[in-house]
Amino acid sequence: MKAAAFAYLRARNIGEVFAALAEHGSDARVLAGGQSLIAALNLRLSEPRLLVDITGLSELRGIVVTPAGLRIGALTRHVEILRSAEVARHAPLLAQAVPHVAHAAIRNRGTIGGSLALSDPAAEYPAVALACGAVMHLHGPDGRRDVPAEAFFRGLYETALGETELLEAVTFPPPPADARHAFDELSRRHGDYALVGIALRAGLRDGLVRNLRAAFVNGGLRPVLATSAAAAAEGLPPAEAAEAAAAALDRDLDPPGDHHASAAMRLHLARVLTRRAIHSIGSAA
Repeated sequence: MKAAAFAYLRARNIGEVFAALAEHGSDARVLAGGQSLIAALNLRLSEPRLLVDITGLSELRGIVVTPAGLRIGALTRHVEILRSAEVARHAPLLAQAVPHVAHAAIRNRGTIGGSLALSDPAAEYPAVALACGAVMHLHGPDGRRDVPAEAFFRGLYETALGETELLEAVTFPPPPADARHAFDELSRRHGDYALVGIALRAGLRDGLVRNLRAAFVNGGLRPVLATSAAAAAEGLPPAEAAEAAAAALDRDLDPPGDHHASAAMRLHLARVLTRRAIHSIGSAA
């Protein structure tokens, strides 16, 4: 199957993008890396009348350390994140997640903004953004606004982005001094969408787990921050925290069931990954 006919605009500046989105509304789609959108077009899961190509907008690229944290432009490609010393230093959980993103060919073209704006619950970046308390920087014809990750992801392929807005960049705040990080996922083959995954950050003080933030890939219809698991693990040694957090996950997660894995299997795997992740931060002390 091939895509339905559409008009094409290669935007030369942000103003052209806003004008096109204002004129065409929901009939327009923005092309960034295109690694999800092109497939959706060819399967006719998406049939826009206008494709707005923003790949030439250099102001949406780049990785910069700011007082607020590590700011990454929306058009920054996965491979650039993978190779960045700044990401490894200032956003270690993101650095751990990137090698799990699809395959090398897709990492060479796909962008962080495209992944976040799609809000696919099976993608790695939304879970990492939640675990890190990242902030999304949105830009529209009426100006800019900042939206925390917890308010940005609203549902299956649904975000806080307005019809005429772009995701301009994302900032990962500096992690706490005692923070430790773990990312893991389970898939049938490396590079496939994860059956389930975890992005975890926690402090470890005096041998006790503190301020755990665990977000899950494929834990529901949107990226899920496991608040009950975090509360259960607070103040416990890693071994006890791992069991307490895993036991509490049924209050946080509502994973989908499909031909790849049942909901019960995904919940079981989420518990396995939770135990692994908390044990790993404990052993790294």
